[in-house]
Amino acid sequence: MGFLSRIRRLVSGQTKIAGGIEVYAPVSGEIVAIEKVPDVVFAEKIVGDGIAIAPKGHQILAPVDGTIGKIFETNHAFSIESPHGLELFVHFGVGTVELRGNGFTRLAEEGQTVKVGDPILEFDLNYLKDQVESLLTPVVLANMEDIKELEKHQGTIEAGKDVIFSVQL
Repeated sequence: MGFLSRIRRLVSGQTKIAGGIEVYAPVSGEIVAIEKVPDVVFAEKIVGDGIAIAPKGHQILAPVDGTIGKIFETNHAFSIESPHGLELFVHFGVGTVELRGNGFTRLAEEGQTVKVGDPILEFDLNYLKDQVESLLTPVVLANMEDIKELEKHQGTIEAGKDVIFSVQL
């Protein structure tokens, strides 16, 4: 566990978490290994470890209860922090930033408190599949220094309903 996160938990009065924290699918589809994302930043876990999802559907939902941190100006990615200090980053596709927001609609706002399954972004899958290098959507833990254990799940998942990984802080 990272020193700063321990201090933050101590100061905020957070109690030790019994069991793990479950992170739910922000988008429906098929779980893919993070190493398969055709972007070195994700594949080599530079921004953190996690999984990727080959997406279906049209919405990206909150993967945990928490507060939305940053929603990129282009509406293709966002960060969220759980009350336990888990920091997640969800990034739709590879090459989506170059679309300057085309194909995406913001449904939530920075600083908003959300619950698992609340809609954050909407996307036009038919438009996007012809515009970008890859639709693989990484979901990564940005504060790996705080993570004791990460149990990744596999298979087909439904947004807001299925767990993609469990985390021990």
